[in-house]
Amino acid sequence: MSWLELSVQVDTESVESVSELLARYGYNGGVVAEPAWTPGDEGPEFTYDPTRPVTLRTYIPLDAQAEDVRQRLEQALWHFGQIRPMSPLQARTLEEEDWANAWKQHYSILRVGERTVVVPSWLEYEPQPDDVAIFLDPGMAFGTGLHPTTQLCLRLLERYARPGLRTLDIGTGSGILAIAAARLGAGPVLALDNDPVAAQVAAENVEANHVGQIVTAATGSLGAGQHMGHWLSGDFGEQGTGDRGQGTEVEAQFALIAANLIAKVLVILASDLAAALIPGGYLISSGIIDTKEADVAEAFAAVGLRQVERHAEGEWLALVHTR
Repeated sequence: MSWLELSVQVDTESVESVSELLARYGYNGGVVAEPAWTPGDEGPEFTYDPTRPVTLRTYIPLDAQAEDVRQRLEQALWHFGQIRPMSPLQARTLEEEDWANAWKQHYSILRVGERTVVVPSWLEYEPQPDDVAIFLDPGMAFGTGLHPTTQLCLRLLERYARPGLRTLDIGTGSGILAIAAARLGAGPVLALDNDPVAAQVAAENVEANHVGQIVTAATGSLGAGQHMGHWLSGDFGEQGTGDRGQGTEVEAQFALIAANLIAKVLVILASDLAAALIPGGYLISSGIIDTKEADVAEAFAAVGLRQVERHAEGEWLALVHTR
């Protein structure tokens, strides 16, 4: 089988919105983000330059519908291009074997925070004594450690994850935050995603990082999230009933919750997040663009959550609340 790789270069402020658009068309909602890398002074580690464009890629089967999909995506990107700068949409054909490995070349070892190191599973890395190394195979799941929202969460987990804390990672994607929490000593950890593909990828990454006795990855969500489609699809469940309520039911309360979603989903889930958090527990929320901060803050305050920290990277925010 052949595949069509569709790619576009965008500025860092457009990564999230354009990624959401590409996910609507790409196979299994998969999107690869390739930042502009800058080599480190020593070893294989890289950092990325937020002033340079990010290349986003998605893949679609090269079938009778491929050209129609390409044209519709190109038209949608044209409208985005009236607001933010971006390159024309590029397309290239890949055979099955090439497609299966194409996205791997765009990931490198990345150090986040003081201790966390995100290592693509196919690269070799010898952790330093104090490193919290996460060996990650993102597959076609969201959550590679590259996006500012994920990095903000990882830095905050370094501060808040403590031994014995029952932890929830809601919208786990690749499982990166759940694995980080476990490696930092927290546990037990429940990693949930309402995308079965992401839940399966997370489970595989959990096993690969040898934290399977601490982390449980499953398909599911909290409360209102049971009625949503995957949040990248734009289906937030306002009309939802039917089968979307299937999945893991969450009843236990947690001392630590990581919710790297988007502002609209955080607002919808506010009461469910508060109900799942024990008194004195902490909620780390991210995926919040600065123009939506007030919406999230108001929703959280309305359900009795008190903000204790606010962190920003560019236009992206992470908030810490307690109950």
